[in-house]
Amino acid sequence: MKLITHNMLTSNIIKGVKNGFPLKINAVKVENITVDYNRDFITRMLPRIEYNALRSAVSDIGINESLPEVLSESLQEDDEFLKKMHKVLLEIEIEEGELICPETGRKFPIRKGIPNMLLSESEVS
Repeated sequence: MKLITHNMLTSNIIKGVKNGFPLKINAVKVENITVDYNRDFITRMLPRIEYNALRSAVSDIGINESLPEVLSESLQEDDEFLKKMHKVLLEIEIEEGELICPETGRKFPIRKGIPNMLLSESEVS
């Protein structure tokens, strides 16, 4: 699971959950996968990214990529920053671990890079 995917996942579908975002990551196995840099893709994705959630995810998995506290407009034009965002969003792959709902503590397993967000019948609202 790439961090770009994580940034879009929520557990709001669980009965009674009001704020199921961002999901905390407990990573067991993280890999770096090389992906060709595409500046246009990253600049188009930046407005859609919940930046604080991304910063939390980077912290959760303990990768050595420090992101600035604030995503300023000038950074969105800075090629070095865009390359760092490319690496964080597309090259870091969580292969094994779990996602944890911030409200209920419900754990969703990640196996072979795929998060399993299926719920039991009693959890569906």
